[in-house]
Amino acid sequence: MTHVLMDLPFDKSAMEPYISKETMEYHHGKHHAGYVNKLNTLIKDTRYEEMDLEAIIITADGGIFNNAAQVYNHNFYFKGMRSDESSPSTALATLIELDFTTMENFKKAFLEAALGLFGSGWTWLSINETGNLVIETFSNAGNPLLSGHTPLLTCDVWEHAYYIDYRNARAEYLEKWWGLINWDFVSANLAAYTDT
Repeated sequence: MTHVLMDLPFDKSAMEPYISKETMEYHHGKHHAGYVNKLNTLIKDTRYEEMDLEAIIITADGGIFNNAAQVYNHNFYFKGMRSDESSPSTALATLIELDFTTMENFKKAFLEAALGLFGSGWTWLSINETGNLVIETFSNAGNPLLSGHTPLLTCDVWEHAYYIDYRNARAEYLEKWWGLINWDFVSANLAAYTDT
């Protein structure tokens, strides 16, 4: 199968002024597209050629893993944003309160984890094997699939996600990104997990 660059679920300028059109053009149109193209090149005539992204991620290593995971992670990141306000479903809000006491506590813990990740990588909200919400950070292309967890939300903390707009001010980027979370997407991921 040939992997295809996803279409953004919003216009490239939709996140302005918090994330610029220029950032989206580079992030999606260059970085994300580059991972897709490299993945297709690397898997040609290999056992990975007919696998979906999740299957590749949990079985591959090296360059094939890195590019497959970066495609998956970026798909998740972009689907997890929207320009208009949204709110967690009742089920998600209840789970957040159960595991983090309040939404503010959850936000603080998530953003602190993202800020504290050394170098480049990803911060995730996922569901662990006991059904609890967990905040996980992974360097480079890592993600919760490697732990057998179910991902709900991710934030990209590679510099290419924010350097044009914020230079090295990761904390400012994270605070702005928080206001762009597509809680409908996160809630739908939880509902899909609950239904399985």
